[in-house]
Amino acid sequence: MRISTNSIYQSGINKITQLQSDQVKLQQQISTGRRISSPSDDPVAAASSLSISHAQSINDKFADTRKTAELKLNTLESNLTTVTDMLVSVHSALVAAGNGAYSDQERGFIASDLTGKLEALIGLANTKDASGNYLYAGFKTDTQPFVANATGASYAGDSNSQLLQVDTQRQMAVNLTGNSVFQAGGNDIFNTLSTLATLLNTPLTAANQAAFSAGLASGIGSIQTGLDNVLNVRASIGSKLTELDSLNNAGADRKLQYSASLSDLQDLDYAQALSDLSKNQTIMEAAQKSFVATTSLSLFDFI
Repeated sequence: MRISTNSIYQSGINKITQLQSDQVKLQQQISTGRRISSPSDDPVAAASSLSISHAQSINDKFADTRKTAELKLNTLESNLTTVTDMLVSVHSALVAAGNGAYSDQERGFIASDLTGKLEALIGLANTKDASGNYLYAGFKTDTQPFVANATGASYAGDSNSQLLQVDTQRQMAVNLTGNSVFQAGGNDIFNTLSTLATLLNTPLTAANQAAFSAGLASGIGSIQTGLDNVLNVRASIGSKLTELDSLNNAGADRKLQYSASLSDLQDLDYAQALSDLSKNQTIMEAAQKSFVATTSLSLFDFI
């Protein structure tokens, strides 16, 4: 079979061009540390990388959402810790107020203290978070949830829960409504404090002794019920924070898995790449010499 000179030239040029292209690709891979620079390099691996990167992005967004949830819940816990201390103090003062040896003046001092604690408690119930939103107003975060009145305070918020998607299958309420904390089940702590302050400011006589004792006992029970509710709410917050810790640990494990999978798909095996580069260089040099030798042949050399 006779091979034309043009075919020899073209075949040699095509081979050398392909080797040069492979050389450039290897050099690019070594410089970037990535095996895949475009989907055409490895379509299957490129598609898998895209899918894993998407899952990794979603995982990172959930992690950010959990940070927001933790901030909100920790803010509530801090506020309710102060509320708890205040209610414990009120309870102790009320028990002391039942001492028959106390004078009207001493009970009046306790009444004044209760009035001050009522104002402070309303202030705690109207606390804002770092973003300037009211903690206990439900969705009405720009509306002061409690307004003081003659019998304690009235609630101006709503009963809606703020839900955050903290994981693929988990939505978590990260707020508390004021009526569920301070007025749960019709047990209005503000009204109780107001009523008790009035009771303790009333001079004690033989005629109202029984009413005083009954009112005081009822008030102590109401404060204890309110305190128990706050403690239950705090326990719920603690449970959610523990759950967020578990979700964070699981998310961190997934992040490591995603990173390892992407590394396996995308990262370059430097030892193999350097070996291929050296081998390709040798082949290309040999091909160039062969091309020069072949194209220089002529029948005149044999005449």
